[in-house]
Amino acid sequence: MTRVVPETDTREPLSAGTTALTRSAYRVSVTETTQQQHGTRSPEYQAARNSLRGLRQDLFHDPFAYRPLPPRRTDGPFVRRLPARLRSAAQHLPHAVVGVLALIALCAGAVGGDLPGGDVPALLTGVLCALPVLATLVRPVGAFWLSLAATPVVAIINGGGWDWPWMPGAFICHLAVLVVVALRTRPRTAAWMWVLTAAYAFLSDVFFGGSYYYTNSGPMMVTSAFALLVVCLWHVRRTAQQEVTAQQTVTAHERSRRTLLEERTTIARELHDVVAHHMSVVAIQAEAAPYRVENPPPELERAFATIRENAVAALTELRRILGVVRAEDYEVPDAPQPTLADLDALLVNVRDAGLQVEKVVTGAVRELPQGVELSAYRIVQEALSNSLRHAPGASARVEIGYVLGGLGVRVVNGPAPEPNLIKPSPGAGHGITGMRERVTMLNGEMTAGPTDDGGYEVAVFLPVATVNEGDA
Repeated sequence: MTRVVPETDTREPLSAGTTALTRSAYRVSVTETTQQQHGTRSPEYQAARNSLRGLRQDLFHDPFAYRPLPPRRTDGPFVRRLPARLRSAAQHLPHAVVGVLALIALCAGAVGGDLPGGDVPALLTGVLCALPVLATLVRPVGAFWLSLAATPVVAIINGGGWDWPWMPGAFICHLAVLVVVALRTRPRTAAWMWVLTAAYAFLSDVFFGGSYYYTNSGPMMVTSAFALLVVCLWHVRRTAQQEVTAQQTVTAHERSRRTLLEERTTIARELHDVVAHHMSVVAIQAEAAPYRVENPPPELERAFATIRENAVAALTELRRILGVVRAEDYEVPDAPQPTLADLDALLVNVRDAGLQVEKVVTGAVRELPQGVELSAYRIVQEALSNSLRHAPGASARVEIGYVLGGLGVRVVNGPAPEPNLIKPSPGAGHGITGMRERVTMLNGEMTAGPTDDGGYEVAVFLPVATVNEGDA
C-alpha cells in the first residue's frame, strides 16, 4: 500500500492549524490578485488609448470615403427672403466658395514660386495646390492627406523658394483644406489635423529646413489654430442650438399632450355628471313605476326591477371607471350642467366684460341631447373668451343653427380696433384643443382660423341622430 503525502512548501514552515491544501489555495489567490493588479491600467494610459482610437477613427479609417457636400438649406431667415431663382442658386453657395478657394490656390501656386508662371512646373504646382481644395467637396478627410502630401512635393518643385515648408500656394491650400474639413466634420477631427500639421512642421524644420532662410511653420500654426478655433466654436454653438430646438420640440409636444389630457379629463368629468344624472333618473323611475299601476302583473314588476338593477349596476360601474379622473379637490357641481338655454346669461357677462356680441338663432329650436348642448355651450364660451383675450374691444357674432341631423355653431369676431388702450393677453393655448376634443367626441366637424378682415372664426357642426316614430 502506497502512502500519499501532500506536497508542502519547504521554504515556509506551516503554522499550527494550517494544512498544505490551505497554503496551496492561498498561493493561487495571491497569484490571481497579482495578475489582476498588473492587468489594471492607469487613467493616463486609458486616456492615451482613447485618443489614439479617436485618431484612427477620424483620420485613418476609410479616409477616402465618398462624402459629397450637400446643398445648402434654403429655409434660413435670410435665404428664404430671396427670389426663387436666387434661392435655388443659394443651395450651391458652399460649392462656389470652395471653387473660389481652389482658384486662389491655383493662382498662388503657379506664380508664388521662383518658377515663371507660364512654365509647365509652375502650372503643375498650381494644380497640386488646387486639387486638395477641390477634393474637400467629395472626400474631405482624404483631401487633408492630399494637402499634407502635396506640400513637400510643391516645395521640391520650387526648390529655390524662400518659404519653407509651405510655399505660398501650399500655404493657402492647406489652410483652406483645414477650415473646410473642420466645417464638414467635428472639433475632434480638427484638433487631430492641427496636431498632425504641427508634427509635419516640426519634422520638416528639424531635418530639412536648415538650408532655407525663412520657415513659415509658426505663421501656419498660429493662423490655422485661430481658424480652427473659430470653426470649433461654430460647431459648439450649432450643437447647442440643435439641442435647444430638440428640447423645445419635446417640451411643446409634452405641453400639447398634457393639454389634451387635461381637456379630456374635464370632458370626462362633465360627461360623468351628465350620464350619472340620467342613469339615476332611470333607476328612480323604474323603481316608482310599479306603484303607479294598480295591481301590476308580475311580469311588469320583474321588468321594472330588472331595469332598475341594470341602471344601478351601470351607474356603479360608471362611477368606478370615470371617477378616477376626478382630482382630489374636485367637487361635483350642485347645479345642472349648462345648456344652450343658458347662452343669454353668458352673453350678458361677456358684454359686461367689454365685448359687443350678437346672437342669431336659425331653424326650429328643439331640445337636443344634454351632451351636445353642453359641448355647444362650452365651445361658444371658449370662443368668446378667446375673443376677449386676443381681440379686446372687437365685436363678435354667435350663430346657432338647428338643422336636420345636427346643430351648427359659428362664432366669429372682428379685428381689434386701432388704436386700442387694452393690449391682447395671450392665453395658455388650451381653447382650440378643448374645442376639437369635444367635437371629436361627438363625431362632429370643426374649422378654426383667421378671417380675411383680420378677425377669427370658429365653425362647428355637431351631428344628432334623428329618431323616427316607428323606432320609438
